[in-house]
Amino acid sequence: MQETIEKVEVALENAGVEFPESYVEDLAAAYIRRDLNDDELDELISRVKVAYDRAHVEAGEAVGTVAAQSVGEPGTQMTMRTFHYAGVVELNVTLGLPRLIEIVDARKKISTPTMDIYFDEEKRYDEDFVKTLANKIGKSTINDVLSDFNLNYAEMKIEATLDPAKIEDKRLDYKDVIDKIEKTFKNKVTINDNEIVVEPPKQTIRELRLLADKVRDLQISGIKGIGRVIIRKDDEWVIHTEGSNLGDILKEDGIDKHRTTTNDIHEIETVLGIEAARQAIIDETQNTLENQGLSVDVRHIMLVADMMTSEGVVKSIGRHGISGEKSSVLARAAFEETGKHLLRASIRGEVDNLTGIIENIIIGQPIPLGTGSVGVKMADKKE
Repeated sequence: MQETIEKVEVALENAGVEFPESYVEDLAAAYIRRDLNDDELDELISRVKVAYDRAHVEAGEAVGTVAAQSVGEPGTQMTMRTFHYAGVVELNVTLGLPRLIEIVDARKKISTPTMDIYFDEEKRYDEDFVKTLANKIGKSTINDVLSDFNLNYAEMKIEATLDPAKIEDKRLDYKDVIDKIEKTFKNKVTINDNEIVVEPPKQTIRELRLLADKVRDLQISGIKGIGRVIIRKDDEWVIHTEGSNLGDILKEDGIDKHRTTTNDIHEIETVLGIEAARQAIIDETQNTLENQGLSVDVRHIMLVADMMTSEGVVKSIGRHGISGEKSSVLARAAFEETGKHLLRASIRGEVDNLTGIIENIIIGQPIPLGTGSVGVKMADKKE
């Protein structure tokens, strides 16, 4: 294959053509598959070049407007509901129009953060390892490992019984559970084998009930930000989580760091950087549209993602982000909060150079696009 790629590269050089690396690999694969000769390869390169040039955006094309139409129009076909995630009944995830709005608004707190956790080659078929990790990262409380719980109003104390079988089933360490209880309640707790007795600081019914809730809800395992976990097996074991904490999950042993992902774009930006966040915006938008059976050319979505991340941080498309930070006063005023923008601009003495589309439409001039992007000069008539 490498020899064929080199041969294609020589043919491209001779033809004076430059293609992306993926095109070169596709041409080499076609050369082998079709058993082409050199003349046929030259003809193929010539035809691909014509199609490649035709696919380029023409100078003066309103790419932003076309992208806005191309994403916005299918958005009107989308549903407004939350669906069960990937066939898992217990886990809900926001899809459709609400999810699309979440992405372009660059929301810091999304409504249903989830993670898909994959494992490396050694661990992806190891059921015991996956279940142990799931119980380690998923939220478990004392209530999940109790066999009996009783409020003793006569003696003003709480009596609970741990179930060693449940602790073992959750693959937790019995000693760790006991240590956690002792550390939390200190001298107010007495532990005898599996029996736990906790006394409230004040001998009142209200304090007893508040303490009962605190005992039941005491977290004994889990990673911050992650609630329930769902374990599934298709070709391999995968964990889906309710809640997200990419940074801490990637520190765990046996995790496939390339495929494990979250739907929280700001978290991806913090942990993996702005380029990863840009790719996450593209992937999440595409997945949201495809889930609804809609097809949008990826280049429109890439343009949106580029605009949102071009300054090194994820910005929303709205008055608090890209639209609210345009250099043109009239363009900002045309979007939202017209009076505020015009007043601020007049106080500061801002100048609008009328270089964009919106501001020229407002004042009735030809816009700098298409035929308006070129000027025509007539030569003086020579005698």
